[in-house]
Amino acid sequence: MIVGALVLLPAAGAHAATPPAGGKPTIHPPSRVHGSVVARIVAPSFVRARLDSPRRGRWVTPQTSWSAQPQRLLVLAGATYAGRRWVKVLLAVRPNGSAGWVQLDRVLLGRTRYWVDVRTRSRRVTVFRDGRPVVRFRAVVGAPATPTPHGLAAIYEANRQPNPNGFLGPWALSLTALSRVLESYGGGPGRVAIHGRGGASFRDPLGTARSHGCIRVNNGRIAWMARRVPIGTPVRLRP
Repeated sequence: MIVGALVLLPAAGAHAATPPAGGKPTIHPPSRVHGSVVARIVAPSFVRARLDSPRRGRWVTPQTSWSAQPQRLLVLAGATYAGRRWVKVLLAVRPNGSAGWVQLDRVLLGRTRYWVDVRTRSRRVTVFRDGRPVVRFRAVVGAPATPTPHGLAAIYEANRQPNPNGFLGPWALSLTALSRVLESYGGGPGRVAIHGRGGASFRDPLGTARSHGCIRVNNGRIAWMARRVPIGTPVRLRP
């Protein structure tokens, strides 16, 4: 499935100047104005929690955990360590914000020009491209007992729904963020998503706080995002 295709970068060696010793980052962090780097995992890889801890970390696969889509993770930084180049990626696991280092030769890098900003207090979503707002719309956010988590996340999967008139609408864009209240929901691990509305979810008006943590938007809006905003795009969740 190709949704919001990434712009591929040149050969891996062209992405960063040679950094000083000690693992200093060499890839710019995610930026609303300047774009963000996304790493597609091309082979099963051990992601180190720290560059100097070769046994501490976790394995990641080329496919996502839910629907086995190509796994594309937001890049937070880059470094050279022990003679090898590495990128630090945002992981789709608990606790939210978990990250780790993967060797550069285990990924294919691309770039997204988009940025998504979710405001839970005003219950609005804004999509930026090259730092400029493209579209802004109202949303349903998490209820007080099941709040939408805050922090930096990224789009993890884009799942077209078999019934576009169902509860999730036509699309669900799953995020790397997970609920801090629900350990599981709907057969999954409690993953937060931006999705459409249908069925019973229409009972909750846009601009309210009544979801289990997901961000619900109009079906036309989520279809627009699914067509244009690539997997791996940063999503800033804030009050």
